[in-house]
Amino acid sequence: MRAQEPAFLHAELNHPGQSPHAAELMARQLKGENAAVRELLLALSVGFALPGPLPADLQRKIDGGEVESLAALVERAEKAGLLTPDGTVVGPAQHALLTVAPTTKVHALQRELVTVYVTDGQPLGDFARELARGGLADQRVAAELEHAGDKALEHDPGLACQLYDEALLAGADEIATAARRAQAAAGDGDLDAATRIIDTLLVQEDPPDVRRGVNVAAAVWAQRGMLARGADAFSWLGAARLGPSAPLAAVAMVGCGNRPGADAVFKADAPPASPTLLAAAMTETGKGILESLAGDPHQALPVLIHASDMLNAAGAALPLPDTPAALAALAALNSGEPHLAETVCRAATAAGQGGNAAKPRLYLLQAWSAMQQDKLEDARLSINEASKANHWPLVPRDEFLRAALEVGLARRNGEIPELVMAWERAREAMLHTSVDLYSLLPWGELMITAARLRETRRVAHYLDEAKQLLERLGNPPLWAVPFHWAAAQAALLSESPADLAPHAAALARAAHHSHLAAVLATAGKAWVSVLAGRFQPADVEAAARGLGRVGMPWEGARLAGHAAARAEERKDMVRLLSCARDLHPQGTSAGNGTSGSGETRNAPTAETGNGMQPDGSGLSEREKEVARLVLEGKTYREIGEAIYISPRTAEHHIARMRRRLGAENRSDLLARLRLALSSENPPQE
Repeated sequence: MRAQEPAFLHAELNHPGQSPHAAELMARQLKGENAAVRELLLALSVGFALPGPLPADLQRKIDGGEVESLAALVERAEKAGLLTPDGTVVGPAQHALLTVAPTTKVHALQRELVTVYVTDGQPLGDFARELARGGLADQRVAAELEHAGDKALEHDPGLACQLYDEALLAGADEIATAARRAQAAAGDGDLDAATRIIDTLLVQEDPPDVRRGVNVAAAVWAQRGMLARGADAFSWLGAARLGPSAPLAAVAMVGCGNRPGADAVFKADAPPASPTLLAAAMTETGKGILESLAGDPHQALPVLIHASDMLNAAGAALPLPDTPAALAALAALNSGEPHLAETVCRAATAAGQGGNAAKPRLYLLQAWSAMQQDKLEDARLSINEASKANHWPLVPRDEFLRAALEVGLARRNGEIPELVMAWERAREAMLHTSVDLYSLLPWGELMITAARLRETRRVAHYLDEAKQLLERLGNPPLWAVPFHWAAAQAALLSESPADLAPHAAALARAAHHSHLAAVLATAGKAWVSVLAGRFQPADVEAAARGLGRVGMPWEGARLAGHAAARAEERKDMVRLLSCARDLHPQGTSAGNGTSGSGETRNAPTAETGNGMQPDGSGLSEREKEVARLVLEGKTYREIGEAIYISPRTAEHHIARMRRRLGAENRSDLLARLRLALSSENPPQE
C-alpha cells in the first residue's frame, strides 16, 4: 500500500518558492513513511544519479522490499515538486537537504559516490573540486586533484595553484606538494606565496622534491633582484643533486660573476638530460651563457635564440633565473642589434614563454629595444603592457628595469623636470635590487643620467660592483663593451678625462674582437674631439652614422648635433645637421607631433630662409617648433640640440619672430607666441 503523502507536500512544496522556509520544513518533516523519499533525494543532491547505482543502504532497502520500488519513490518526489523529470532535485530542496543532513552523513554518501567512480574507472573531474571545497577529506579526491595540478603546472600555473589548494583541503600532504605548489605560485607571479611555501620545504631535514624546490627558490631570488642568492641556493643543493637543473645553475652563477662555479656544475658540451624540447632548451641556454663570456662572443646569440625558440615550442612555464628569450634579447642589445632583441621578445611573449611571471620582463626588454632604436612611443606602449601583464605588482627586478627605462626616455626627450622625477623613482628602485650581469644595461643608463644630474655619488658603489663583476668574468666583450660605452659617456658629461681614459682604452682593446666595440671606440674619440673643439666633420659624421648602423640612432644624432653647434664653417654645420636629421628625423623634445619625413624635408629651408610660408598664426612650421621650445624655457643651445639647428640659427629664428609679431621685450614675445600657437587649435564652439 502506498504511504500517505503529508499535507505540507501539497500545501507548500508544490510551490516551494512561495515560502522561504518551505524547503527546510520539507527536509525536516520527510521522515517516517517518507524517509525513503528523503534518502533518495539526499543521495541525488550529493551527486548520485538515476537510475543508479544508488547508495548501498538505500539499494538494500529497495531490493529487500523494506521500502517502495525506485520508480514509486521517484514518482512521489516528482508529484511533490521536489524532483524534475531529468532526475535533478529542485534547488531549494537540494540546498535544504544538504543543510539539514548531518555533515557525517553527507560525507559518508560522498565517499560512497567516490568509490562508485573509482570502481567504474571514471575520473572525478570537476566533481573532485566540488567535494574538496565542500570539506570532504578523502585521499582519492586529493590524489586526483594533485594529478590535475601536475598536468596544469607547466602550462597554466594559475589553475595549478587552485587545484593544489583544493588538494590540500581534501587531505593532500602539505610538505610533499610544497615544491609543486611553490612552482605554481611563482609561475603565476605570486612571489610572496611562493617564498612562504618554499621556506616550509627547505627547512625540512630531508625535503622531498628538493631540486624543484631549489629551482623555484633561485627563480624567486632572481626576480627579487638578488640573483646571487639564487646561485647560493644551487650551491647548497650541490652538483650531485642538480641533474637537469645544471644549466639553470650555470645561468645564475655566471650572472653573479662565478664562472668557476658554473663550470663545475655544467659542461657546455654535455648532452641534454633527456631527448625532449624542454631539456634541449635548458641545455642550450646554459651553453649560450657560457659562450657569451668568450673573447669572440658571436656564437652566443644564435645559441640563445635557438634555446628561446625551443622553449616557445615546448610551451612550458618553468621557474628560471631568467628566460632564454630575455638572455637572447640582452645578447642582441649588447651586440648592437636591438631590432633582433625586439623580435625575440615579441615571439616569446606571444608563446607565453615563462608564464605570467616572465611577461613583464619580456615587455620591458622589448621597450628597451624600441628606445634604443629611437622608437619612443613604441617603448612607452611596451612599458604599459608590462605594467598590466598580470595581476601582481612588478617584481623588484622588473620595477628597476622600468625605472631605468623611464630615465632613458626622459633623457632622450630632453625634458629636465621629467628626467629629475624619473631619476628619483629610479633611486628608490635601486634600493630594492643588486648588480648582476643581466642588469648592466639599466645600470649603464643610470650611470649616464647620474653624471648629467651631478648625482654620480648615488650610484658609485653600484658601479664599482659592476666593474668587479666584469673583472671576475674576465671582462667579456659582449657584456663589458656597452658598460664601458656608458661609463665613457658619463665621463664626458662629467668632463673627467681621468675617468674616461680606462673605458676608452677598454673599448679600443675590445675593438679587435667586437664590431660594436670598434664603432663605440670611434664614437668616443669623435666625442672627445668635439668637446675639445678640434674635430674633422667627416670623422664625426662617419662616427655618428656608425652608431646609427649598430642600433643607436639617437646617440649618433646627438653626436652630430653637438658637433654642428660647434662647427666653425657653415657648410660643416649644414652637413652635420643633415646627418643628425637622417639619424633622428623626428627629433624634437617639444612633442609636437612633427613627422619624421616633414622634419627632414623642411630642414634645408629652415636653415637658408624663413621656412615654409606662415599660416594664420604668422609663423612658419619651423618657427612654431622654435616657439614651443622658447615657451618651455629652452636656451639657444638647448633649442639647437633639440631640433638639430645651430644656436645661432635658433637665435635668428627668435629675432625674426619678435620682429614679425611686433614684440617689444621677452615677456611680450612670450605672450604673443602663446597667442600665435593657440590659433592652431581654436576653441570649439
